[in-house]
Amino acid sequence: MYSFIPSGVCSKKITFDIIDGKVHNIKFEGGCNGNGKGVATLSEGRDINEVIQLLADIECKDRGTSCPAQLAKALQQAEDGGIMQESEQMEETSNASK
Repeated sequence: MYSFIPSGVCSKKITFDIIDGKVHNIKFEGGCNGNGKGVATLSEGRDINEVIQLLADIECKDRGTSCPAQLAKALQQAEDGGIMQESEQMEETSNASK
């Protein structure tokens, strides 16, 4: 499970899985409940690059970003290795405290 803290939007956290290049188990914490569920449902099982391309340029209320765009950013960072899965983060924290 990946975890991403979005910026410039109402959502406080986005979590998701990437399995065989497909996006799964997307959850938005905070923000517009219906919007988050809709984006998650429509993105479920889709190719990561397809979701990034579809959502990257969506704006909300002249913020220059949106919850869907922040999901695209999170997926891009996960693909590029910029964020780790929660299990990897826990492992790193455990090793650092030894």
